[in-house]
Amino acid sequence: MRKVYHAQLPLAAESNHPRGAELATMGRLLDRNREVLKAVHADLLRVRRADAKCGRKGMTAEQVVRAGIVKQMLSISYDELAFRIGDSLQVRAFCRFSPADEIPKKSALQANIGAIRAETWEAMNKALLKDARARKIEDGRWMRTDTTVIKSNIHHPLDSQLLWDGVRVLSRIMQRAHDQYGTTRTNFARRAKRRSIAILNAGTMARRIPLYRDLLKVTRKTVQAAEAACTELAAAGVVGYAAQLDHFVPLVKRVIDQTERRVLRGESVLAEEKLVSLFEPHTDIIRKDRRHTYFGHKATLSTGRSGLVLDLVIEKGNPADSTLTIRSAERHKKLFGVAPERAAFDGGFASKANHERLKAAGSAEVCFSKPAGVPIDEMTSTPRMRRILKRFRAGIEATVSFLKRSFGLSRCTWKGLPHFRAYAWCSTVAHNLLTVARIAIAASIAI
Repeated sequence: MRKVYHAQLPLAAESNHPRGAELATMGRLLDRNREVLKAVHADLLRVRRADAKCGRKGMTAEQVVRAGIVKQMLSISYDELAFRIGDSLQVRAFCRFSPADEIPKKSALQANIGAIRAETWEAMNKALLKDARARKIEDGRWMRTDTTVIKSNIHHPLDSQLLWDGVRVLSRIMQRAHDQYGTTRTNFARRAKRRSIAILNAGTMARRIPLYRDLLKVTRKTVQAAEAACTELAAAGVVGYAAQLDHFVPLVKRVIDQTERRVLRGESVLAEEKLVSLFEPHTDIIRKDRRHTYFGHKATLSTGRSGLVLDLVIEKGNPADSTLTIRSAERHKKLFGVAPERAAFDGGFASKANHERLKAAGSAEVCFSKPAGVPIDEMTSTPRMRRILKRFRAGIEATVSFLKRSFGLSRCTWKGLPHFRAYAWCSTVAHNLLTVARIAIAASIAI
């Protein structure tokens, strides 16, 4: 039977080690914000709804949240997380497992942590910010905003490798369906792999074209066989394999189309039309600073003077930073009830219209790193205030770096767009919990 709270208190003593003190403080912070656990409990029941009187005793909502925070804070895998909970008394106590409790396996940890939605993590972050405001750790009067890219967990996209991915995945599904139900199958995986490797090693495009034509030929044959197998499976009432083929066949067709357009016809395919992964089709192509190309999602972050992440938005596509300025300020006002008194943005957010609208919304001082249509002498009330806000804005780079280095935000390892957003918010909550704990310990604030 799954519960909201865990009745058994941890039996491990609090450690004098700095990390042990941080975990203990973070635990007390979570104890003060238990309202969100009901939403976590609902998420767990939504994924695995079963008779409450039957089945093995599952993890409580509190245990799941704390285990997810530990995973992101330590940037470890689920296998390592299971070991840490079983091996460390402090981690076990933080996750609310008593010495007598059986430690869940990595598959159970993955299923439960992955069930928490991004909206629930975001609500948890709002509760933490409300508590931090009550303790005068973060008042929301200052805001700084910047964007970064969170990479998807994919290999570098090449047309030849995407075609090979399509052939091998469809062939594998068809083989399994054939072994159980005797449906149509075909297997050109070895041939597709050889052509893909040959394309990589070909020195000129003239040598690649014939190899691409043959690779496209076997990919089309594989797609035709997969469609026939899907029809046979649907007629036989086999849902599982048919659904898998229905999912991958349109994606492979998109790869065939973009390869023909780009390689054979020499067309320039728009970034929003390209498919860069069969397994993470939601991935966007992000061109940053006109130098680097990333494959993932653009994220807009806002932080305050305390270093806490106040807001996070996973963007769709690659919108210009200047289109995100007003929305960031409006979300801040919705969160704290008032517009930020002092707002600092990167140069990409700058425009004269944005500056005027922010001023009209109630921000006393607004500063952009670059003028971009706003005269420097008109941007803030005094040159000194402009220097202060420019230095304040630069501090967000340290927060972004900390999130990427220590909380796994450089690359999302969870699958699917909903889990991508949940992963980003889970890292944000872990970061804010640790930051508040360190501020409270340093300032001797009672938690």
